[in-house]
Amino acid sequence: MGKALTSNQLSPLLDRVKRNLLVDYGEYGMHLPDVDLVIIDPVDGSVLAAVSVKSTLRERIAQTGYWKLKLLKSSTTNDIKMYFVTLDEDGKLTTQSTPAKKGRAIVEEDTDGSYILTEAMIKESERVKMFDKFISDLKLIYEERNKKKSKSV
Repeated sequence: MGKALTSNQLSPLLDRVKRNLLVDYGEYGMHLPDVDLVIIDPVDGSVLAAVSVKSTLRERIAQTGYWKLKLLKSSTTNDIKMYFVTLDEDGKLTTQSTPAKKGRAIVEEDTDGSYILTEAMIKESERVKMFDKFISDLKLIYEERNKKKSKSV
């Protein structure tokens, strides 16, 4: 859970996770992104993904896009995926119109994707998917990261 990283008494593994997720604001310090879940490799503490979970989009989707852009600025954090998981109770992602609604546009352009837990039919894309694809996509990220690691060694 993202809040667990704010403790001053962290295990060595969680301390590595925290250091691998921090965003540098220069003279204003280092700060953790506002996320609900952090997906890590338990072997080395590297961060695979950060996840925001909300029942509706509201302003939270813009925050998720903001944190993704901040993570891209550092070589330490630029490969961390940023996802948004939602029930989409307000229906902002379940439909795809032209032009796209603002929430859908932010998901498509400024995040690594969104997973929707709903019974409604949605227009899926590469970055907007039903929640049942979440775990398989995380497995793919993990496998791709390990391939890159083995090539660089």
